[in-house]
Amino acid sequence: MAERSIALEPVPINTAPRSEYASSNRTWQGIPGIERSPDGRLWAVWYSGGKGEDHENYVVLVTSDDDGDTWSSPRFVVDPPDHVRAFDSCLWHDPTNRLWWFWAQSYNKYDGRAGVWCTRCDEPSADVPVWTPPGRIADGVMMNRPIALSTGDWLLPVAVWQYEPTPPAPVPPRTAIAECDVLCSEDEGETFALRGGADMPSGQSYEHMVVERRDGALWMLMRTADGVGESISTDRGRTWSPGKDKGLGGPDSRFHIQRLRSGNLLLVNHDDSLPLPDADPPTKRSNLTAWLSDDDGATWQGGLLIDGRPHVSYPDAVQAEDGRIYIIYDRERGGAKEILLAVFREDDVLAGECVSPDSRLRVLVDKVG
Repeated sequence: MAERSIALEPVPINTAPRSEYASSNRTWQGIPGIERSPDGRLWAVWYSGGKGEDHENYVVLVTSDDDGDTWSSPRFVVDPPDHVRAFDSCLWHDPTNRLWWFWAQSYNKYDGRAGVWCTRCDEPSADVPVWTPPGRIADGVMMNRPIALSTGDWLLPVAVWQYEPTPPAPVPPRTAIAECDVLCSEDEGETFALRGGADMPSGQSYEHMVVERRDGALWMLMRTADGVGESISTDRGRTWSPGKDKGLGGPDSRFHIQRLRSGNLLLVNHDDSLPLPDADPPTKRSNLTAWLSDDDGATWQGGLLIDGRPHVSYPDAVQAEDGRIYIIYDRERGGAKEILLAVFREDDVLAGECVSPDSRLRVLVDKVG
């Protein structure tokens, strides 16, 4: 137990990564996140290191100043020492336009507790961004960004896995209400406190996201073994309804949902209704598709196929002020080893094809080698 406590120690941000973190020196990569500064700078994070999800993992952050046409080499890296790994990272511009960078730390692949860490850049448009010292804010893992509620509260979707520690060991003491918890800040990120959480009856729910409905209720969607589960809170996240299947399908993988500037909801998930492409091994992580809802998720319209190839997964999204939607995702983490970008508008989603002149699909962000 004492040895695993090194995962509770802060890791300085590497602001001058050397060639060891370059694409040419990686053997696999995946699980990306994306953000966009008001000046148009794109930020992307994912993790790599080692041969897969293990204690050698580190998180890289890259940027693009030409709308995603070209991307920097790693500008910043979080690489814990010894058997501690950094993984499941996400980015978030808060309502005051400060950029938050979150990631998880764990001893070995999973130590039974993990922990959400963050740093903040107050001037993300600066030529040389400066980060605050990293701080640990909760047990668990948070791979999807927070949301700011109409009340001014911030909610962070933090999952506390029920997996067996790797290697097997006693589970350390941890704070958790449920598998899919929400952490809250009422003071714009100065402090964070556990507010509530939801579970699926079958267990194994995580990678959840929360949206605020027009009636003020909070709608949580969560990854489950059977697709996507849901839970509702009518008291700002303090209590949640029992989790149940939403009927959105999906192959037990990450999805994405968010409120767009139009007021519509965007959902990015795998389309079970499309035939699966040939793949070895076979996978349902294909046919990554975007839909829209104008009635808070009761019905969904359109269906833009972002990428129909096998082994495409883990979408994250951000919307620009002009309405363009940016989706980042990975493809074949150990094969093609690609991080990819798609850019489109709501008209494209409703049409089921790219009809906007500035839409782009399968834009390469990074590729191992």
